[in-house]
Amino acid sequence: MINRLEILRDFIAEEPQDPFNHYALATELLKTDKQEAKTIFEYLVKNHADYLATYYHLGALYVELGENDLALATYEEGIELAQKIGNEKALKELKGAYQMFLDELEDL
Repeated sequence: MINRLEILRDFIAEEPQDPFNHYALATELLKTDKQEAKTIFEYLVKNHADYLATYYHLGALYVELGENDLALATYEEGIELAQKIGNEKALKELKGAYQMFLDELEDL
């Protein structure tokens, strides 16, 4: 039986320019391989900078990995992009995650 990761990797092989395929694989990898997920999310930010959903997950992953400067920058870039394209829902989610992270930094 083919597992979900294999299916997602096949999707990337078939359509490597579709950012959703990379995003789907990265979010699935968050369960088992955070470093590979990070690599894919970073690829998305570099090569598909307008794929807004990436910023929330990459920011959260940086927080989890203790990469605070990268988390701050990623949340800020995502907030800027959400404002630019007028995505209010993503903007609210990113601002909430960003503020929660700032609050956690103050508690350290």
